[in-house]
Amino acid sequence: MNKILSTFICALISTSAYAQSDVNLGIIPAPVSITKNNGNFVLDKTVVLKATGAEGAKMSELLNAFIVTKAGFSLREVRDLQANQKAIVITSVGADQLPEEGYNIKVTPNQILLTGKGAGLFYAVQSAMQMLPEKVNDKINIPAVSITDYPRFKYRGTMLDVSRHFFPISFIKKYIDQLAYYKINTFHWHLTDDQGWRLEIKKYPKLTAVGSSRNGTIIGHYPGIGNYLNEVKGFYTQNEAKEIVKYAAERYITVIPEIELPGHASAAIASYPELSCFPDRDTFVSDKTAWAGSKKGKQVQQTWGVFDDIFVPSENTFTFLENILDEVISIFPSKYIHIGGDEAPKTYWKESAFCQNLMKEKGLKDEHELQSYFIQTIEKHLNEKGRSIIGWDEILEGGLAPNATVMSWRGEAGGIAAAQQNHDVIMTPGSMGLYIDHKQSNSPDEPVTIGGFAPYQKVYAYDPIPKVLTTEQGKHVIGVQANLWTEYIKTPEKAENHAFPRLLALSEIAWSPVSRKDLKNFTEDRLPVHLAKMDKAGINYWVPTAIGQSDKALTGGEFTIDLKAPVAGAKIYYSLDESRPSENAFLYSAPFKVSVPQGEKRTLKTIVIVPSGRRSVVIETLLNNGAPDVKTEVKK
Repeated sequence: MNKILSTFICALISTSAYAQSDVNLGIIPAPVSITKNNGNFVLDKTVVLKATGAEGAKMSELLNAFIVTKAGFSLREVRDLQANQKAIVITSVGADQLPEEGYNIKVTPNQILLTGKGAGLFYAVQSAMQMLPEKVNDKINIPAVSITDYPRFKYRGTMLDVSRHFFPISFIKKYIDQLAYYKINTFHWHLTDDQGWRLEIKKYPKLTAVGSSRNGTIIGHYPGIGNYLNEVKGFYTQNEAKEIVKYAAERYITVIPEIELPGHASAAIASYPELSCFPDRDTFVSDKTAWAGSKKGKQVQQTWGVFDDIFVPSENTFTFLENILDEVISIFPSKYIHIGGDEAPKTYWKESAFCQNLMKEKGLKDEHELQSYFIQTIEKHLNEKGRSIIGWDEILEGGLAPNATVMSWRGEAGGIAAAQQNHDVIMTPGSMGLYIDHKQSNSPDEPVTIGGFAPYQKVYAYDPIPKVLTTEQGKHVIGVQANLWTEYIKTPEKAENHAFPRLLALSEIAWSPVSRKDLKNFTEDRLPVHLAKMDKAGINYWVPTAIGQSDKALTGGEFTIDLKAPVAGAKIYYSLDESRPSENAFLYSAPFKVSVPQGEKRTLKTIVIVPSGRRSVVIETLLNNGAPDVKTEVKK
């Protein structure tokens, strides 16, 4: 448990009184039910800590370490309680009656009782840590309350792409710590793609010797203006991958690996060209004959996009992939293995005599059915090993594999179709804000991104169960996921900037009932405290802009500017003279009025600067009182 303690504790100390009056007690995601009662539990040095069972002992250690950092003292642990002894009790007794991953917290003036088992008990401790207010005179006053909580969805996930850019083990662990704190229980690890193969496969060492490195990456937004000269490389050994699996499991997170097929295969084909399906692939005499064709496309890709590289659907390829997957399942105990299945161009299959003959032999009417044949062959192998596949929604094309779960990313249509066919679905539509590589504001200060627009408010507004589904069909929507693709994310710091606070919004739509969602409470009461904790913990989150500032032009002559800091302890600076605000601009301290003469306009510019020095993008609001449009004369 020492590893669990190391990352959580120092980061979780609140820096303001924001949560004191919060109806959700500062907890993210919002619990199912909170009932406030009379009185308070006073946490001081006289309180003892009692835990039952091995799970309780681990959670007791975690909570006590947090109390040491929060309050400056530790609690004495006891086996038995004396009459009327003030205590925190951590137990699994009665947890059998709770929903999966559920927990109860009951606070009375004499006791705090945390009840749950497994993940539920772990989540009870996370919520307890979040709800503790600040210490006053060596005491922490915790309001009497009853909390009943359990998740809306059993799958609450986020995907991290390490193929486009490689991230060290230390960052992966730091990232997992944050997922656990917000009750996200699935880490989807995108390990292979056109730009890099990131997992050691002992039977095929060239996958990492060749496929884990590329010569460079484009500069700027696609198509770019050239390449960096420095090499991009890196992979995880099997022992390192097992270390991550264990680390995540201690925090009740399942790691799901993704091995892309049949497309997004350039890195694998660069390593083993005989797996390719170029038009001249038909120089094969048999599957065992070395490929003698051209070197066309035989590279780890340096740019982005969709490439024609695709695995040939031969017995040799299936053996190769099955051997890889056998090693993968020896590392990852997850029920699911993600096999990709997206963006697989059929050009080379159409031009390949081998593929066309195979289609005739198998009675396949087109290349979409050939892809379905490919995926069903892989699924059968994994099913025989006791595993199930997840694929992106393209796996619907040509017929869905019998036991497949669909991850719907191209809007909701694929997920709706799969649910209507009684297949399980994970909703992750980029159009609904769940592609968190998209930009977070329209400010020119935003870093280079793939594009799109996905502020955390858009994530928060999403309901993963489409209204078009019947109640029974809706039960097939087993969860929701946010995806962090890394074409334009080269560093751990930028990955954090894209992930937070959007993953906090994700946690609430994945866990909390729709009736408990409250954007105002989330934005103004809870999120400021949590971001302040991240600030102290050295997490490079995206600093939200000032609450209350319009992102649209305002018309009139008199304006009241009423703003609120989006991070506890942050300061808002503003300008009205067209200058870029910084610490040298006006410091916002209270609402103020701006008068704009008739026929004129002013521009309100603001920036948020948090205690660590991190700052928001600058945003502007035009205050217009009938100023004429400025027209630029076009010279002929």
